[in-house]
Order: sequence, then C-alpha cells, then structure tokens
Amino acid sequence: MDTLAMSPLVKCFVAGAFSGTCSTVLFQPLDLVKTRLQKSVNIGTNLGMIKELSNVVRQEKVAGLWHGLWPSMNRCVPGIGLYFTSLHWLKTQFGSERPGAIELIAIGASARTIAGVAVLPFTVMKTRYESGDFHYKSLSQGLRVTFAKEGVKGLWSGLTPTLLRDVPFSGLYLLFYTNLKQYTSESGSNTAYTTFTNGIIAGFLASLVTQPADVIKTNMQLYPKKYGRLKPVMLLIYNERGLIGFWRGLVPRTLRRTLMSAMAWTVYEEVMRAFHIKT
Repeated sequence: MDTLAMSPLVKCFVAGAFSGTCSTVLFQPLDLVKTRLQKSVNIGTNLGMIKELSNVVRQEKVAGLWHGLWPSMNRCVPGIGLYFTSLHWLKTQFGSERPGAIELIAIGASARTIAGVAVLPFTVMKTRYESGDFHYKSLSQGLRVTFAKEGVKGLWSGLTPTLLRDVPFSGLYLLFYTNLKQYTSESGSNTAYTTFTNGIIAGFLASLVTQPADVIKTNMQLYPKKYGRLKPVMLLIYNERGLIGFWRGLVPRTLRRTLMSAMAWTVYEEVMRAFHIKT
C-alpha cells in the first residue's frame, strides 16, 4: 500500500482529480449556459449569454446555475485525473527533455483520447442534465434509461465530435502551454500566477479553433435519434444559423474552458510541486 501511495502515477491522478474538483465547481455555471445556448439552435431562440444567465436564475434560482454539477463532477474529476496520469506516463515513456511541436500535440491528443473515451457516458449525462430537457432522478437512473432506450450507442453518443473537439484542443493546448511555460521559466518566472496566465492564453487559442466541434457534439448528445450522425447535425446548424452557428456559445465555452483549464493546470502544478514531481 505504501508503494502504491508513493507511485508517481497515483500522485498524478490525485493531483489531477483535486484540480478537476476545484475547476468544475467554480465554472459549472458557464458550462450550463454554454449548453443552453447551443441547445437553442434546435428550438429557434436566440438568447445571449447574460440573458440566458438571467433566465436560469429567474426560473431556477441561483442554485440552478449549478444544475448538472453532480454529473459534471462524475465526468471531470476522474476524467481530469486520468488525463494528467496518462499525460505524465506518455511523457516519461515517449517524451524527450524538450519535445517538439508534433510530439507535444501527439502526447496531449493521446492522453485526451484515453480519458475522453473512458468518461463519455458521464459526458452524455452531464449534457442532458444541463439542457433542462431530461429529468433523471439520479445519475444511475439516467445511465440505465439511456442504455435501455438507446443501447450502448446512446451512452457513447457524440463520440466522434467529442474526440474531434477534445483531441485537437488538448494537443494544441499542451503545445501552447508548454512553450509558454518554457519561455516564462527561462525568464525567471515560475509562480502560480504565471502558470494561470499561461493557461488562460493557451486555453483561449485552443478553444477558438475547436468551437465548431463542440456545437456539433452538444446537439448530437441532446438529440441522438434525430441527429445521430455528423452530416445531419452540420446541415441543421448551417441551415438554421449559417456559419456563425458553429461558433454559438463561444463566449461562455471559451470563458469556462479557458478558466477551467488554467485553474486545473495551476492546481495540478502546485500539487505536483508539493509532491516533488517534475511536470
């Protein structure tokens, strides 16, 4: 047990899970609003982020902003823990001391693929909880009902756009973040504030590129029977909103994804520093 507790991979998972807990609780309202905004493509409304926030508070009280927090926690806490664990293992196995751009993108993308596939059923539940269209009494009931009505395919609905969104995001994020970290470290700045700033910049750039895949993913998970494939969803979004529809929910997603990634990496780096493990 002592050996297990001292394992670097176990420490990576603990650090990642703790960072996932902090970032998920803090930024759940932004994820909720992003889901509601993207859902509105299908119901003909056109609400802005502030108006959507106001509607949620008016109809569901302030606590409604954290609607879907439990499925988000079930997804993000083990998911982020597994992501950082995979990232650390891949770096030690295949990474050089100063990996190049292609190597960084490949490591980040591979780690996200492992974590993304593993927790996708929880991602589906999170999206449905946040939409307000599904009223499962519990996470386990939601999983059972989805499996009974839609089979295994329903639990992994949106897998393709999820990977198309998350894999490039993680690859690009690791590339941007690592280069920023190397630059600031060489400049003599290695504080939590610097880590957070690096995370903000890396998250913004990666989010901007991958936003269309996030819109497609959300709609596929909300309406898997109607839009179970990429082409029908893409046509729907384009016909309803034009090209701008693929960037619907960009502001809340960018805010949430950027802040959440920056917070997760900052907490992770600080915990790993306390564990005396180089990241």
